[in-house]
Amino acid sequence: MPATRPTDGQYVCHGVTWATGDPRLLLAPLPDGPLVYAEIMNQRLGFSVGTGRWCTGRYRFVDTVRVEALACPDRAPAGQSDQCAQCFRQDEFRFAHQFHQDGNVPEALRRYMDQPHWLYLATFADGATKVGTAAEPRKQSRLDEQGALIATYLTKSPDGRAVRYLEDAITRGLQIPQTVRATSKLKALANLTDLADATATHDRHVARAADALAATDTSVTLEKWTPPSEGDRMRVANGVRMLYPHDLRGNEHGFTVISCIGTQVLAVLGGDDDVNYVLDLGALKGRRVTLGSFASPAAAIQSSLF
Repeated sequence: MPATRPTDGQYVCHGVTWATGDPRLLLAPLPDGPLVYAEIMNQRLGFSVGTGRWCTGRYRFVDTVRVEALACPDRAPAGQSDQCAQCFRQDEFRFAHQFHQDGNVPEALRRYMDQPHWLYLATFADGATKVGTAAEPRKQSRLDEQGALIATYLTKSPDGRAVRYLEDAITRGLQIPQTVRATSKLKALANLTDLADATATHDRHVARAADALAATDTSVTLEKWTPPSEGDRMRVANGVRMLYPHDLRGNEHGFTVISCIGTQVLAVLGGDDDVNYVLDLGALKGRRVTLGSFASPAAAIQSSLF
């Protein structure tokens, strides 16, 4: 996917994607047109945010190993979840998490799930740990988008059904959840001092999970995830860091992204700021944004320094 700098104008934001190998905003131009994969690293982002929530389209299978995002053709208001009713009905990927519990799934999803999948543990800045799965082609990007500090692949399963049974077994047996709230990830990154506690917690959970899998005669292949370099500055606690003091779901904003982990970014508001702000671009998902020469309010900068 070539580097793209979106033109000023109005878009429906689909959130942050790592499908290109680096973090980008996925934007649906208004009133129509194909999705834009907009670079965010070391970019100045200026935008205003409108009211309401809007459909973020759907996914379809291009072949047995690739999933493609599509914009909502009507740019309709969001209904169930982040989608309008039409996109929700047509979304071929929406049955993925219940695949192992329900045999009535689209044939395209069945083919996708028949390929090898990985089971992993991911640990975040506050030590919160989750268990998850990733299809073989998504082995790297799935973890890149999670916002974890540390992760380990536990085992490779022959297909998506088998790996989800293992995922459920780890949750039941070890009380390790399958989700971590975005707000928790964000606050933990703002308060990060070092990686020692999170690393120790992760290693302890990996040892427990490996023992649990071995007890069921599941082959254990421990492989460390390599975090993308775009997050290096967020993983090191240096300088003054604090939560961005405004709600991204409204008003005007402007900042330069200097690091990114998952959907969370480290940003500076001006060229010579001594303060790095932590914020979650995932909050823009489903919002109408107008790109342009916008800036965060001066009052926000002043109030955050005292």
